Amino acid sequence: MIITSIKYQPVGQFEDTRFEKIHNIVFANSIEASICVAEEIAALIKTKQTKNKYCILGLATGSSPIKVYEELVRMHKEEELSFSNVVTFNLDEYYPMDKNSVHSYYYFMHQHLFNHIDIKPENINIPNGNVSLSDLHQYCIDYDLKIETYGGLDFQLLGIGRTGHIGFNEPGSHYNSGTRNITLDHITRVDAAPSFLGIENVPKKAITMGIGSVKKAKRIVLLAWGHNKASVIKDTIEGEITSEVPATYLQEHDNTTFILNGEAAQDLTRLNTPWLVGPCIWTEELTSKAIIWLCSLTKKSILKLTDKDYNNYGMSSLLAQEGSAYDINIKMFNKIQHTITGWPGGKPNADDSSRPERANPNKKRIIIFSPHPDDDVISMGGTFDRLVEQGHEVHIAYQTSGNIAVSDYEALKYAEVIKDVTPEDLNIDNLIKKINSKKEDTEDDVEVRNLKGIIRKRESLAATRFIGVPDENIHFLNLPFYETGTIRKKPIGKIDINIIANLIAEIKPHQIYAAGDLADPHGTHKVCLDAIFAALQILKPQKYMNDCWVWLYRGAWHEWDVHQIDMAVPMSPDQVLRKRKAIFFHQSQKDGVMFQGNDIREFWVRAEERNNETAQKYHQLGLADYAALEAFKRYYY
Repeated sequence: MIITSIKYQPVGQFEDTRFEKIHNIVFANSIEASICVAEEIAALIKTKQTKNKYCILGLATGSSPIKVYEELVRMHKEEELSFSNVVTFNLDEYYPMDKNSVHSYYYFMHQHLFNHIDIKPENINIPNGNVSLSDLHQYCIDYDLKIETYGGLDFQLLGIGRTGHIGFNEPGSHYNSGTRNITLDHITRVDAAPSFLGIENVPKKAITMGIGSVKKAKRIVLLAWGHNKASVIKDTIEGEITSEVPATYLQEHDNTTFILNGEAAQDLTRLNTPWLVGPCIWTEELTSKAIIWLCSLTKKSILKLTDKDYNNYGMSSLLAQEGSAYDINIKMFNKIQHTITGWPGGKPNADDSSRPERANPNKKRIIIFSPHPDDDVISMGGTFDRLVEQGHEVHIAYQTSGNIAVSDYEALKYAEVIKDVTPEDLNIDNLIKKINSKKEDTEDDVEVRNLKGIIRKRESLAATRFIGVPDENIHFLNLPFYETGTIRKKPIGKIDINIIANLIAEIKPHQIYAAGDLADPHGTHKVCLDAIFAALQILKPQKYMNDCWVWLYRGAWHEWDVHQIDMAVPMSPDQVLRKRKAIFFHQSQKDGVMFQGNDIREFWVRAEERNNETAQKYHQLGLADYAALEAFKRYYY
């Protein structure tokens, strides 16, 4: 279904939305959603222009609204949308923060919107991060008063943090709060750490419009994308109003709409467990999801579920469709059991009718695409090792250099080693000087980036040699979109896609493994996956692609749910240790890695615990008890 309007509708009127307290619309992807939001803003601006009135917009920063701003810029340039009557008020700003800093929201808004449209500079209002502490209280009061002099906000655009904050209204914020200085929650600072190149560089305070200020807007639209927002979106839309989740205060606003993509909406009851809200069509995937959910709820294995269990938990229609719990259980047990294989490249000379992979050809050509130089061993190190051990021609394609994830301390260490070995090299002296003189929150120059990229490259080669892959099968693609020296990357381009397509065309693989982890906190995994998908579409007409299967793994941030898994590769305790050793070759990413996300565990610990959790989930469903399992989902292109 194509959604063309995001007009507010009263919530909770229908059976499938009875748990929901905020109007929301779920889009297929964030791009379509952002265009619809931009169109509503544009329509409002034009309506105000016909009445010769100002259009007062409340604007947000962060990654969520970027596509909205890009579409508004496009409308201005291609459709002559004028912003001459627009007055904007931004939600927040770090404090203290110089407006010329690349980390300031002043810089963000001008980079993404204001520099590209005809808005009058005097109509732009962004909290001033340089206001003196003694003047700050009155400054915040005046900010709210200025909004009121324009008659209030006509439209407020919001994002949402994992703490449930809107603006920087952190847990504990009062429902009637105005613009003020606030201390940032630790999770908020962790989420901001990548763009500041470390949490130690993230300000601890900010100026934010208050909950009361936001709620006075005549229209509110909140954007949320991705798996990592799913939990807080459910709490906000379906939970009780609480200061612990400040966004729940929006339940009291009579013209609020949440705009979501599928990943952000996935925990809503009507999407996550639709059998609890009304009739549903029992597809194979939904049936699998429901039965696994039922096992978790009843703490029973699949084969122990009874007719009563199905009837008691909203699944009587599935029972009526399939005949009996016994029939459903056997079918489901066999389905999951058949995902398990110790032969990820296919078992030679075996009946493959119930196996996840083909038996033939016996020896396959395989490409493992790794967004960063360690994702291959972290996410599928056991499977990688198994494929090599079983004699397949395995190629590793590292899509990006991963250079920004190397700390200055680590780079300095290697530079000083080179200096000790070649003391006469003046270039090394200059490089060491650059590293020592660099401020912590500034971007690297090309020479420092090159050194950091070489560090990641040599760590990768050490790991792949340990597993047994010849150096000539290791491909460092260094996709151009990544090489900006900052957390903000270029859009994916034809060059990136062609580099990947050319490699696939050269190797003509029978298997491709790619990172399907879209919860990566800085988005590189998604861009890398999009580039692979685009390359597959280009190559699809080629005959050799008929024999190419694509398997998606997930990285350090997220794992496939059991009902999504098409192939599960078991690991013995010895194989778990071997995977750990392969990860350890990536020394620059141990002990305080720069982009750790909200999980303080080291990557090898996350990987082992995640693989063990997957194995335990299988065992709790009544299947064999393995030390660990690596999970994959097949992608059909």
